[in-house]
Amino acid sequence: MRDTWPLLKDIPFPALTRGAFTTLQLNLGYRCNLSCVHCHVAAGPRRTETMSKATMETALAVAERFGVTTLDLTGGSPEMNPEFRWLVAEARARGLHVMDRLNPTIMEEPGYDWVGPFLAEHRVEAVASLPCYSQANVDEQRGDGVFEASIRALQSLNALGYGQPGSGLMLNLVYNPNGAFLPPQQEKLEADYKRLLGENFGIAFNHLYALANMPIQRFGSWLQSKGQFEAYMGKLRAAHRDENLDAVMCRSLVSVDYNGELFDCDFNQMLKMPLGGGSAPRHLDELLAGPLPERIAVAGHCYGCTAGQGSSCGGALA
Repeated sequence: MRDTWPLLKDIPFPALTRGAFTTLQLNLGYRCNLSCVHCHVAAGPRRTETMSKATMETALAVAERFGVTTLDLTGGSPEMNPEFRWLVAEARARGLHVMDRLNPTIMEEPGYDWVGPFLAEHRVEAVASLPCYSQANVDEQRGDGVFEASIRALQSLNALGYGQPGSGLMLNLVYNPNGAFLPPQQEKLEADYKRLLGENFGIAFNHLYALANMPIQRFGSWLQSKGQFEAYMGKLRAAHRDENLDAVMCRSLVSVDYNGELFDCDFNQMLKMPLGGGSAPRHLDELLAGPLPERIAVAGHCYGCTAGQGSSCGGALA
């Protein structure tokens, strides 16, 4: 896999400072049942990195110290971490809102039929990836059969109450482009998703998050192999909007990798850019007594969050 950091580190980006720290995002490991082209984590079935229970316990202590309100769980497939259920139950018992960024096909893997009922029992917000409402586009990006498996999983979540009016069980979907272009306008795309998924499959959901593909890891390597890296970066920079800077996720979030090292966002984590732009990695343990740095580390890939509507883990910004 080609390293995009040498191409990104010298691209200037506006300075950012931290706001209120409300969300702790934990990457529970890079193991996943899929290996998607757009994946900025380069997750896959052969990855073995996994967050330990001890690191999770420290994360919960940090969340309590800073008054964090949301625990955002990502991966890989977070549910493949053997301590996933312990972590969710413990976080909910402490009053934290929990988000699970799941690849819905995990629910059809042997041994993972518990995922849907468990999430519903603990009233976890499900953020499910479905990069298109078209079978051809999804299978091209993720592999044959992925679209049909995703549809069945979403239908089973609906049957548990997810996405249904008055249930309080939030089901949000995530769209990623299947190429080197920006996502379309989120509100219109959400309306299309709701109409087509509802008409064709009876699927209901709450919101759609339209995310730009980041020029790092597997997608960055793909851009380089196609000779499109510079053109894509040019597209992101040309579409930058200063008004998006106030709402980017790194201003309210801290990202933690499976080893407990700290980063300003999940994307910086993949580029090994330490929290606050320091020269050495920082660990969760340091936040049990010390402060968060005010500065946020930035580089060229950050234009992926401020281009056009802007996008982050929570979808369009503007």
